[in-house]
Amino acid sequence: MSTSSFKIAHKLLTGAGAIEQLAFELTRLDVDNPLIVTDAALVKSGTVALALEHLGERAYEIFDRVLPDPEIAIVEDCMRVYREGGHDGLIGLGGGSAIDIAKSVAAYAGYHGALADLFGVDQVPRKGPPLIAIPTTAGTGSEVTNVAILSDKAAQLKKGIVSDYLLPDVALISPQMTLTCPRSVTAASGVDALVHAIESYLSLNASPITDALAIGAIKLIAKALPKAYANPANLQARDDMATASLMAGMAFGNAGVGAVHALAYPLGGRFNIAHGVSNALLLPYVMHWNKLACVERMQEIAQAMGVNVTGLSVNDAADQAVDAMTRLCAAVEIPAGLRSFGVPEDAIPAMAFEAAGIERLMRNNPRKLSAADIEKIYRAAY
Repeated sequence: MSTSSFKIAHKLLTGAGAIEQLAFELTRLDVDNPLIVTDAALVKSGTVALALEHLGERAYEIFDRVLPDPEIAIVEDCMRVYREGGHDGLIGLGGGSAIDIAKSVAAYAGYHGALADLFGVDQVPRKGPPLIAIPTTAGTGSEVTNVAILSDKAAQLKKGIVSDYLLPDVALISPQMTLTCPRSVTAASGVDALVHAIESYLSLNASPITDALAIGAIKLIAKALPKAYANPANLQARDDMATASLMAGMAFGNAGVGAVHALAYPLGGRFNIAHGVSNALLLPYVMHWNKLACVERMQEIAQAMGVNVTGLSVNDAADQAVDAMTRLCAAVEIPAGLRSFGVPEDAIPAMAFEAAGIERLMRNNPRKLSAADIEKIYRAAY
């Protein structure tokens, strides 16, 4: 028997009234002048204004220059605004990009060296200023994980800061904050959450706690994602997806993710394909390859996705899990095939070599994969 730990944000607030607790939590954390890290689209949509209504009587500043798959330079820019504005706390409001930038700035604010020094595992020397995470998508789980992923455009790589000091002080999950989420983002982020749940369930580091969260998230996503996509105003579906994303985040934040994410990173770093879409493109093919090592767990995933496995062999039920994932991605109109995103076939060997080197993720995967194996997966997904 082995010892395991379980890490999440220090406090979770969920449900329809969660956003109303923002001022109280800022006061509790002794934050008088927060920097709100977000993007311009959320300012324009009125989502940021919804949060401002519950800020209380305090100074604040909005940094709205976050972009999808944020670059290292955005962290430097945001850090400058944080220091020059005399801020004493951060609110990451948005999808995973905004929250990851806020987490990175929180880590960087307590350090006076180069940002590059913080990449890797446990390189952050101390806790930074208070941080509240408010997700506006149901997918990334960044509000409850100790990881921030940034794009190094020069190296065409995604790099991670991994430290328990990145765990937010408060994660505030309110379905109202996701109502303006575009349908395409609802689809991509929802599939991202599904991948988190599936990969954490299949991870070699899974535990009974992460298993329960992962299976629960899969069940919710299979039912709620098509509804949230078909009718973005469906608050119950939005609430279910917010809950599922949170559960999946808690699962993968502790069990880890595997080959789907490792193979997705080169697609984002080289071709700017959204992370959730990259995961969706690769999910069925990686799961088919992994089946040999975890066929019983794949059967359980099929059941969680609503497949009737009565009368099926374990192997056939596992195949049904892959089919169910493919159907769900098609239902929310995720395009299929790497070629549909302009990925040149001659880029595959280099991507395979890069993905094979992401040991932080690959060591969680149930089946050991060589660069040659990974190349075969990319070609199947092409």
